[in-house]
Amino acid sequence: MADSLIDLIKVLRDRTGAGLMDCKGALLANDCDLDKATDWLREKGLAKAAKKADRIAAEGLALTIPCGCGNRVVILEVNCETDFVAKGEQFHDFVESIGKNLLANNYASLEAAKDGVKDLVADATVKMGEKFDLRRYQILKKEDGQEFGTYLHMGGKIAVALILENGSAELAKGLAMHIAANNPSYLTLNDVPADVLAHERDVQREAAKNDPKFASKPAEFQEKILDGKLNKYFSEMTLASQTYLMDDSKNVSQVLKDNGASIKCFVRYQVGEGIEKRHDDFASEVMKEINK
Repeated sequence: MADSLIDLIKVLRDRTGAGLMDCKGALLANDCDLDKATDWLREKGLAKAAKKADRIAAEGLALTIPCGCGNRVVILEVNCETDFVAKGEQFHDFVESIGKNLLANNYASLEAAKDGVKDLVADATVKMGEKFDLRRYQILKKEDGQEFGTYLHMGGKIAVALILENGSAELAKGLAMHIAANNPSYLTLNDVPADVLAHERDVQREAAKNDPKFASKPAEFQEKILDGKLNKYFSEMTLASQTYLMDDSKNVSQVLKDNGASIKCFVRYQVGEGIEKRHDDFASEVMKEINK
């Protein structure tokens, strides 16, 4: 088996939770196309219900840093090579210095920001001996009547920043903690892009073809069944529909309504999400499975 196929199997297994041989079969059946192989596994019921972004594989730190005036906050992720460096005070101070630089400068793009902090990065590389990367950032700005909600989990493995309209600082903090724990992809169902909805509908339709009861239903009833499956699938991914972390008798939408509040926007960064980290023993693990 080629090393490239082994690498693809690793990615597909992390993405779907399916078994090694199922992942191999899916890739071979779909010309090693990861997206098609993912759908193939889901349609055959072999993939676990896991989102692609759940693959966490890089070291670094995610932080939220407020500006001195209090009306802006930056959320950023900076990656490094080792967990040892990521946990150090020196790296934490370095990431803070980048955040303050981002707040002080109105960079037009991520590439412009990287160029703007390149001297800080070069200096840190000399001091700590690792390669560093400003992976992403976003600056949030609030207005009168709005509150920031920020939360760091595990010292900066997960960072959340949100803007709450007409709500208390306590509620904003609770919502930030909820977002950290539940990882919503969208605010409401209306925020899910049309192409994402259409793609998921196709996946659910193909998966349902394996159910004789579904196949026996009239076309209009099949569409209603698919509507129900889509609502269930996306309700777990939309913040408003999720059961609130601080009160499991209500969903987030009800909590906001009870408080006369609304969420303007939210950002959640989890260090390394979507970046593959090398596992030196994976090839031998695959070969053992193949040679059984």
